[in-house]
Amino acid sequence: MSAVPIAQDTGRRGRSGTHYTGGGFRGAFAAERTKLWSIRTPYVCLVTGLVVTGIFTFYYGSIARINDKPVQPVGNASVSSVVLTQFALVVLAVTMVTSEYATSSVRASLLWVPVRHRVQLAKALLSALVGLVAGVVFGVLGIALAWGPFRGHADFELSEAVSQILAMAVYCALIGVMAVGVSFALRTAAGAVAVLFFLISALPSMLVGLGGPVLLAINDYMPQTAGGHLMLGDGSAPYPAAVSLLILVAWTAAAHAAGAWVLRRRDA
Repeated sequence: MSAVPIAQDTGRRGRSGTHYTGGGFRGAFAAERTKLWSIRTPYVCLVTGLVVTGIFTFYYGSIARINDKPVQPVGNASVSSVVLTQFALVVLAVTMVTSEYATSSVRASLLWVPVRHRVQLAKALLSALVGLVAGVVFGVLGIALAWGPFRGHADFELSEAVSQILAMAVYCALIGVMAVGVSFALRTAAGAVAVLFFLISALPSMLVGLGGPVLLAINDYMPQTAGGHLMLGDGSAPYPAAVSLLILVAWTAAAHAAGAWVLRRRDA
């Protein structure tokens, strides 16, 4: 019997028909994308956002007509609906993180991607992209559904509408990244949603309700208020649109940094 030697090339270039894929941030992002769309939660959240956008914007246009409000940009209906639809994206982003902690599958994720901040960045980027696309879709749908009920109490200028839709997309993306950071810091869905709801919605409402120059000034620098100034773009903000964006980015960066600090110091 003769032995037939089999030539093996262990070098990467010598592998016939094999391509090196995966690994690094690209692989981490691909894994997060696969995990996200393999469960029902994102679909439920996005459909809920679409339904709420449709109902809210139709109602907004109807009330403006019934109460004989002054003519306003039709995009204001979509922008106003964000106070509710943003929480569909918040729940989606929170679930991306806390569902893995609840099932302990986060241990496998961190074994596959041992560079911990890479896992968080992958989830944050995916949440931002989903928020960008969802913001555009919500904005366009809201304008389409609100135009009829307004019946002359709104105007449509393409450049203004596009500006408001893009601002909505940016806001939704940043809120998603903020939710990912808070979720990594708290690691429980109930805690993360409670903190985000208080920070984004409840606290601004309290500050406005209590009133006073100091509290109202503080409210101007809360994420939802700054986002509202950015999306409306009506010139009523106490600072330029660029400052509104910087405020949102600062809140988002702070949440992301808190999540990264906890992820680095505590075991899964």
